[in-house]
Amino acid sequence: MLQPQAIASQGPDFSPLIMGYWRLMEWGMSPQQRVAFIEHHLSLGITTVDYADIYGDYQCEAAFGEALKLAPGLRERLQIVTKCGIATRARPEYRIGHYNTDKAHIIQSAENSLRHFGTDRLDLLLIHRPDPLMEADEVAEAFMTLHQSGKVLNAGVSNFTPAQFALLQSRLPFSLVTNQLEISPVQQNLLMDGTLDQCQQLRFRPMAWSCLGGGRLFNDPHYQPLRDELEVIRQETGASSMEQVVYAWIMMLPSKPLPIIGSGKTARVTEAAAAVNLTLNRQQWFRIRKAALGFDVP
Repeated sequence: MLQPQAIASQGPDFSPLIMGYWRLMEWGMSPQQRVAFIEHHLSLGITTVDYADIYGDYQCEAAFGEALKLAPGLRERLQIVTKCGIATRARPEYRIGHYNTDKAHIIQSAENSLRHFGTDRLDLLLIHRPDPLMEADEVAEAFMTLHQSGKVLNAGVSNFTPAQFALLQSRLPFSLVTNQLEISPVQQNLLMDGTLDQCQQLRFRPMAWSCLGGGRLFNDPHYQPLRDELEVIRQETGASSMEQVVYAWIMMLPSKPLPIIGSGKTARVTEAAAAVNLTLNRQQWFRIRKAALGFDVP
């Protein structure tokens, strides 16, 4: 069973892999089936769940809340992460999709999430994407208001550059505890641009989304050499799937990312959880990097 780990020096304890519910509405689960799914990943030690207010055209949080209402004891066993700061055309009042990190929008989004989940606090609230109109002072004021009220226990960001992270942090009296980032063999830009170096510098662990490249890793013909290498390494390590190898590759990064699992299939979740016991050596790690990039490094 997975054991919780501190995500930052002054942050909460999260499970080393996180259950992502971005596609919950596509899984076709009844509320009772959602309860069973939650209980399954809790039994593996996956206690942290990841959401955003816009997921499922603003429906996913409430659908999860329906499950928690059926089994109220589950809430105390979970850490709920959600994100805000994007407005989409799924709501008729928005003529175009855009970012919104105004203080009022952040606070209202958090209040909506609390109501949808049927809970009195969010374990972590993230700003979903960098906003070119972001007023750092306003975001900080929103975070401080929510934190002081006990409605948001921890704050962080998602997809921020180091400079954007540093700007917002400079306005806060408490530490941001994570930056949720796209990390996978098919998305390696962050490995060398300073983003993950900042995570190490400030001693917080990033959350890694789209670890499998949104399916491209297994479906895109361009990545056939990568799949071939992953299969060889799967055999070398005794892993049960290439997915396990990918999760192990991500967790080997010095910033110790927490991979987000995006599948609604219990077998794949079980398999992903076992990746914490898989160890790659340095050459295997770089073989995967090379196969994905298409050239040798260094």
